[in-house]
Amino acid sequence: MIILTGGAGFIGSGFLWKLNQMGVQDVIVVDNLVCTEKWRNLAGKRFIDYIPKDKFLSLVESNKAPKPKKVVHLGACSLTTLQDANYLISNNYEYSKKIALWALRHKADFLYASSAATYGGGEHGYQDDPATTFKLKPLNMYGYSKQLFDLWVYHNHLEKKVTGIKFFNVFGPNEYHKGEMMSLVCKRFREVKETGVIKLFKSYRDDVPDGEQKRDFIYIKDAVELMYYLFANSAKTGIFNLGTGEARSWNDLARALFSALGIQGKIEYIDRPEELRGKYQYFTQAHMAKLQKQKKYRFQSLEDRVKDYAQYLVNNAYL
Repeated sequence: MIILTGGAGFIGSGFLWKLNQMGVQDVIVVDNLVCTEKWRNLAGKRFIDYIPKDKFLSLVESNKAPKPKKVVHLGACSLTTLQDANYLISNNYEYSKKIALWALRHKADFLYASSAATYGGGEHGYQDDPATTFKLKPLNMYGYSKQLFDLWVYHNHLEKKVTGIKFFNVFGPNEYHKGEMMSLVCKRFREVKETGVIKLFKSYRDDVPDGEQKRDFIYIKDAVELMYYLFANSAKTGIFNLGTGEARSWNDLARALFSALGIQGKIEYIDRPEELRGKYQYFTQAHMAKLQKQKKYRFQSLEDRVKDYAQYLVNNAYL
């Protein structure tokens, strides 16, 4: 029995798609659908039950939840601009601890989502080792809530019993419900298709030109492929980065979208809201040696992945 929290979300539903591809169906999906289109991410997928998030937690606390073999915990609030620290601590940290301890009591494998947001401004680099983890200072409360759980894992000497994944900038099908947290490709696709113009935020650092802020963009199909490797190999414990290992600029991403649509395109640079300027990561690039040592993987180019994604966006399609 596999428990998949956040199973209707972007990465969660992508991972369910991968499980189904591998013939795995004995999955219980846990999520909070609320008033969103997340339910569409589950349509056509194969799983044996769905349990609302709050009900699932009550079942865990009363020891009535189905006994798991594996727990994949992807459920979290990923809104990087949210200011409600109490909610993020409760939802992303306390909830995660309860699910982790429950899984460990049942001797179930536990795989969870961390985030590249934990790396903050990158002043300590992007290596997924304990020494670096203890130095990190995230720039927003979301990143800090994820950092707290990573630290809890290390403080309790659980790094050899659980598997954490620090996701970098994942993009691709099934993110339609994410609102402001959608990738640039998804958020601007219709506008670019209709007007040929894409708007990017200006840089507020003299050493970084507009649009040359860089991210490690990883396509959802690549992310779930490597996730499945860790899922299927329960001895591969610890906290791992999950990106491509290559930083590309927002200008690169915009041009990749223009190319996918077969247009010349134009980039316009706009002001970033002042309250967000000090919380912005100008550069992220996953140090991938730890995971690549376990699983050699060749990533396709950003341009090829954006082209693949554009086909889903044209057809309003889901994985």
